[in-house]
Amino acid sequence: MKRGKEGGVDLLSEDVLQNILSRLPALSYASAACVSRSWCRVAAAVLSRPKIASAISLNPSCEDAVKEVVDSVLSRPIRPHFAYAACFGEFSDLELTQKLITKKLGSATPVVTSFTRGTIDSDAIREEFTEVNRNFDFEDCDDLDDFDLTTIRDQGIVLIVGFVPGLKVEAIPLLRELEEPYIPLIDKFVMDIRDYSAAVSGCTSPTGIVMFGGTGADMEHVLDEMGGYCSILCVGDYAMSTETAILGGRIGRFMYRSGDDSRNISGSLKYYAEAVALVFARDSEKPQGVGETQFHVALSTGLEPVGPTHKAVSVKLVFNMSECSTWLNASKEGINEVLDGHRILNDIYDEMGYGNASRRLFIGVTKQIKCSIGPEKVRWVTALEFYVVQGGNEKGLRIKGSGIKEGDPFRFYRSDYDSVLSSCNRAFEELRNVKQVCGGIVFSCYSRSDPTFFGRSSADISPFLENFPGVPLSVMRCGRGGLISSGLIGRDNMRAAANRQEVQEDSSPLCSCLRYCATVYMVMSYTLEG
Repeated sequence: MKRGKEGGVDLLSEDVLQNILSRLPALSYASAACVSRSWCRVAAAVLSRPKIASAISLNPSCEDAVKEVVDSVLSRPIRPHFAYAACFGEFSDLELTQKLITKKLGSATPVVTSFTRGTIDSDAIREEFTEVNRNFDFEDCDDLDDFDLTTIRDQGIVLIVGFVPGLKVEAIPLLRELEEPYIPLIDKFVMDIRDYSAAVSGCTSPTGIVMFGGTGADMEHVLDEMGGYCSILCVGDYAMSTETAILGGRIGRFMYRSGDDSRNISGSLKYYAEAVALVFARDSEKPQGVGETQFHVALSTGLEPVGPTHKAVSVKLVFNMSECSTWLNASKEGINEVLDGHRILNDIYDEMGYGNASRRLFIGVTKQIKCSIGPEKVRWVTALEFYVVQGGNEKGLRIKGSGIKEGDPFRFYRSDYDSVLSSCNRAFEELRNVKQVCGGIVFSCYSRSDPTFFGRSSADISPFLENFPGVPLSVMRCGRGGLISSGLIGRDNMRAAANRQEVQEDSSPLCSCLRYCATVYMVMSYTLEG
């Protein structure tokens, strides 16, 4: 141990100093790193790997809950590169939450705040794993004035703060015009992501994209333009490399704060944000010795096809208040007879067995989507878009939403326990090969949070928990109760990389990036240079 004239802390070896700095709260750690060059070097060794810190508070007071989760995530060394806050309990104050967190973490930190249907995280006070699932759906309530708030099991906030050395992070919004024709600026959104990635890394495809979409966001079209899994079949990498990890959820209400103030449009009279992406791009100016942070995405799907392929023969749109439905008649592939809704559903129930007639049904419609980004050549992408089946009668089959055209082929899909369990096992096998894992985030459909769905609790997240015990994890539940979900976003970049040649030679479309009754697992790994 070197002795100096000053004595005191100057007598500490680097090992002892590193041990001390590693126990400091984030603010004290940051101050210590500024003491001298030698302390800065030791501080850099303390925080040399990626880190995800998260906490949950069930405090009904927004101010107190934010303080609890912020104090918890900053109780150990971390430099916030991004943050995501999820509120549960319908009457949480989204705007106040966003404002308080931004004030605590600083305006340069990209922050996204949204509502969530449920979560699993470490409790900020008790420091134990806590699962919360909101057991009431306000969209099903006719009269909120008569509603008893005590029936809400929990209210609170979960906060995730990430440190990703070697990467730059930015929040980039998908804007929609407030005046006619009210279109989302999808080309601008994709170009903004590519331009940002190119500016900081020299490559137009970032390392990862975590997306948060409103309930009305046209996520299918966005994801196809970003190089969704289906586009690999047709044109290979379209706008983003297949190695770019894409995940997230269509979550409903959200707010965001970008580190670049020009991207913040709060109060704009021209645009509003329909979705926002946290974009992670490699830093071309990263310090020497900083390794590579990678995102790995695996999927557990929740739907399996049932019955033959049909073709839409007649299509009619019906608008009822704010909801749009499609009524269609169809014919089976290879048969000219036109079938109404009764005939179509009866045939499908025969295939399923009438004991399964109460299960939620979807149709997956195969489409050819025209895509172009900026001046690039127009290309056609084969996509599979899912729609919820609402019923059927002699008038036709009733489908929630729009976008189906005459001549579009489609198949029915149902949620099936065996296929879900099989896909969970496949995700487990994919993830077990990832080494040097530092943390993870999981987006899961709310319907899969019910223990009766798997027969045991936490089975849905077992691919992560069993592969990486003790590694920090946060779980976000998306969508409504039952089998219907607002949709998850996920592109299996691990499977795409392993099976790229096989996928390109396949002539049939795979599931699009928008997933239903599914779970998307993202793990973050870190590899040293050399």
